[in-house]
Formats: sequence, structure tokens, C-alpha cells
Amino acid sequence: MSSPSFAQRLAVTGSLPRLGARNRAPLRIGFLTPLSGPEKDWGQPGLDGCRIWTDWINDRGGLMVAGKRARIEIVAHDSAAGPAATLEAAREMVERHRVRLILTLGGDSFAPALPYLMARRVLVATLLPSDLSPDTPYLIAPAEVHPLFNVTGVEWLARERPTAQRVALCSQSDSLGLPSLAVYRAAFEAAGRAMVKEVRYAPDTTDAPGIVRAMLAENPDVLCWCSSAPPMMAALTEAAFQQGFRGEILACTADDYPQMIARTSAEFMERYTFQFPDFDDPALADTAFFFRRPKAFFDAYNTRFPGEWTAVSWEYASILDLWHSAVEIADTTEPVSVLAAMKRAQEMPHAFGTARWWGEQVFGIDNALVGDWPVVSIRSGKARIQEFGSVLDWLGRNEARLLHHLQDLGQTWHQRLARRRKMRPNPLASKASGLRSGSTS
Repeated sequence: MSSPSFAQRLAVTGSLPRLGARNRAPLRIGFLTPLSGPEKDWGQPGLDGCRIWTDWINDRGGLMVAGKRARIEIVAHDSAAGPAATLEAAREMVERHRVRLILTLGGDSFAPALPYLMARRVLVATLLPSDLSPDTPYLIAPAEVHPLFNVTGVEWLARERPTAQRVALCSQSDSLGLPSLAVYRAAFEAAGRAMVKEVRYAPDTTDAPGIVRAMLAENPDVLCWCSSAPPMMAALTEAAFQQGFRGEILACTADDYPQMIARTSAEFMERYTFQFPDFDDPALADTAFFFRRPKAFFDAYNTRFPGEWTAVSWEYASILDLWHSAVEIADTTEPVSVLAAMKRAQEMPHAFGTARWWGEQVFGIDNALVGDWPVVSIRSGKARIQEFGSVLDWLGRNEARLLHHLQDLGQTWHQRLARRRKMRPNPLASKASGLRSGSTS
């Protein structure tokens, strides 16, 4: 594992000296993620986490580059504002603010900006490795490998609940939901489970009771919400409870699970398995990963933003810490050099241990940092890690199976790339294509 970054050392000691030498201009990080609409819960909590991270760095003098320190600023825009606004926000970040990195959820809302950013060689970090393709060499997925990590929950549930054989799934039909559905399909198939019902719904659908009713018609033992947005996840769970389901529930997230318990029951939610722990979990107490002290970050977040902790509260901040480590190695914030420093070795620290750059087989490029991932269940009203599953081991056994289901849903990188190339070029993106040889340095 590489040496700890400034942020990691700060969290451990809390007493690093302030250094006076400082650049006049701040170093800016772009945050182009949904801050409104149905996906806002995958944006705003992450922005809040980034603000804690930047405050910790800035309170101790800023980031050191080429012998000088500079404060870090976050430049945030809402990618849910529409395609034209998203592209214009990306242009402003690059051409006016000269951001050194852009953080994004990825998916459909971010897609209008991606060709322009790749043409300008901007380093972009997404939470969706399904965005990756050979056409996106400066796009990386270094924190969350959604939806690949969902296989660990399926494997754990299959071992722990061997009699739960019949599965009903639902998923929104967009670039966030369909890759998740493909992964869950492959994982349940590999575990020998029968998928008795599949419901796909439009992202703006609100009829959770109707979706659950259709799923329960097939008498499943397991309901799988895949990667539904947090408001829909909560609504589906409440509908399942109200309609009398008493089997297992499997999902990517369980944001604000105390509220879900309050609207169902503690006993009902003990059969809910998901993928994102609280960072005061005892299983993380001695784990060496970003900040080294996950509980310190968890406590700081909950003090500053009480009741707002979600699956993404820590993820964008963890990307910033990996980026910071690479900046220290490269001694520059120039994006191409920082990317090279990140990928200088096949392995590097990941949120939950050591991970490997991977993806050529599925995404056409090794730009996803894949390692172990926790499986989480609720015990006595509190989220608790049950085990850390190996995503790489599962992929090694089931790559062909996964590719089959991705292809069936039109989600392989070849299919996605073909669709992008058929789209009519945006005038702003076309203008940017002439700058392909430029950089943001």
C-alpha cells in the first residue's frame, strides 16, 4: 500500500503544522452531479462529504504542489438541470475555473458533457464504471464499482438463506438501472436462484405499490430492488411491508434506514441486505483505508449534517483522497500526469482495502478500481457489516455470464459506444473536438 496522503495523516494526528507559502489562485475541483430531481440523494450528500474533506485540508494550509500550498475549492453544478446546462457547466468548469478533476455520479444526466471533457483531456471520476469505454481514456471509477459490487450481497444471501430460491426483481430502465439489473441477473443465475419476475419502470415512476404487487404475484422468497433511487427504494420497502411480504429483501442501498424501520418494523428490516455500511461499524475500526479513521469522518459528517448520511456521503471524498495521493507523487495537478501516477502500479489502496485496476474485459479499458466490498444487514436497528466479499473472485468465475446479461440489456461498452456515435453531435461538443490536442494544464 502506498504511503498515506496528507488527509490521512491529518486524520490520524490532527496536529500537522501550518505552512505559510501559498499560491494565490485556489485549486478547483468540479462537482457535476444531480443536486435536484430523483437522483439528488446520490449528489448532495457526496458534495457535503467533499466539503468536509476540503475543510480538513484547507485548515492545515492547503494542498502542496511544486513547493507551494494552495487552498482547494469545490465548484458545483447540478447535472439534473438538462443536457445543454450540463454541457455548459462542464465548459465553464474547464475554461473559466480550470478545474483539475471533475467528480460525477455518471449516467444519463452526465452523458452530454462526456465527449467534450474527453476531448479536453479532463480527468473525470465517476461512480458508474458502466460509463467506461475505450473512448473515455480520462474517465475513471476509483471509488464505487457500481453495480459490480452487488454480486457480493447475492452470494452472501444465497449461503445464509439457502431456502430463499425464488427471486423477483425491479429496476428503473436507464443507464443507472439497466447495468445493475444485468449484474443482479448474472449473480442470481450464478447462485442457482430462479428469477420468477422482472419489472422495469421509467425513472420518474412513483407507483411503488403497483410494482410490488406485480412482483408478489409470483410468490417470491426474495424481492430485489436493484439500484432504485433512494426515494423509490424506501417506497418499495414500505409497500412490501404493507402488502404482507415477510421474505428477504436485497438492494444496493438502504439510505435513511432508521426511517425505513420506523415505517415498517425492526423485525421486517432485519431481512434487508444491502451494500453500504455506516462508518462507525466495528468491522472498519482497524481497517487502513481513506482517512485511516472512518469513524472520525462519520462523526464529523453527522455533526455537520445530522441525519443526512447516505451511501455516497463518503465516496466522492474517498476519490479526492486517492487523487491527492497521486498529486503528491506526480508533484503536479496536471490531469494526465495525475492519472499516470494513479495507475503507476496495477494495484492501489481502495475504500475497503487493496484493489486492482480492471475492466478491459467488460468496459474495454482498465479504468475501474475493483476490490472487496462489504455486505451489510440491519441488526438490532443498526447497519452492520456481515462480511467483505471479493468482487474480483466473482468476476473471475462469471465474466462470460455477466457479459451475456449486459448484452441482453444493451449495456456492453460496444453497444453503448455505438449508440453514442449515432447521436447527432452537439454544436458545443463539435466545437470542442478541434481542441483534442489541448489540456487543462
